[in-house]
Amino acid sequence: MQENSPVKFEVLHMPPANTNSVLVSVGRDAVIFDAWGEAKDWDKVLLERGLILRGIYSTHGHVDHIAAAPALAKAFSVDWYLNGADEFLIGWGHEILDAFHLPHIHEPYKKSISLSAGNIEILPNMQMEIIESPGHTPGGLMFYFPQYKILLTGDTLFADSVGRCDLPGGDEDALKQSIHNLHDMDLDDETYVVHGHGMDTTIEYLKKHNKFFI
Repeated sequence: MQENSPVKFEVLHMPPANTNSVLVSVGRDAVIFDAWGEAKDWDKVLLERGLILRGIYSTHGHVDHIAAAPALAKAFSVDWYLNGADEFLIGWGHEILDAFHLPHIHEPYKKSISLSAGNIEILPNMQMEIIESPGHTPGGLMFYFPQYKILLTGDTLFADSVGRCDLPGGDEDALKQSIHNLHDMDLDDETYVVHGHGMDTTIEYLKKHNKFFI
């Protein structure tokens, strides 16, 4: 990668439209967050943009955020990262895939690598802070890019609501604590927030309009 390569964050609604997936690229190097849909459609996007996939990251293990991840990781020989506490969810939720006419995730597939809180370099000169946010699932994660003031919340927090806790491993008290911890990080108001579903917001918007963001 050459110095001063352009950085791009793209929120993509891969078919069938459902989840906010995010494609991040620096020059030709790229990573995918919450790879919904099918691997063949991601392959087409990467080819059209002339990008080289370097890794896949999942905010949590629900199938609408990992549907394409195992096949993509295998096809491109890259690592797929997911908090280990959510590994039990990988085979859950096939009825969701059926509803969207997507293939099931079957063994054998390329296993995920466990990811936990900390700071890592996901692409050359691009730092990411991993924030653990259990509640919606036991291994929920949020991803924050301090250089660009961008936050990916997955399904922990939405524009005007929060993630549900009535699915396997859900914990309402843990979710409230995760949101409180994020609130206490006191991120800049202009921080751009991409949620797992629905409209994008900012920290300022959440302070004003999301009654759970306390």
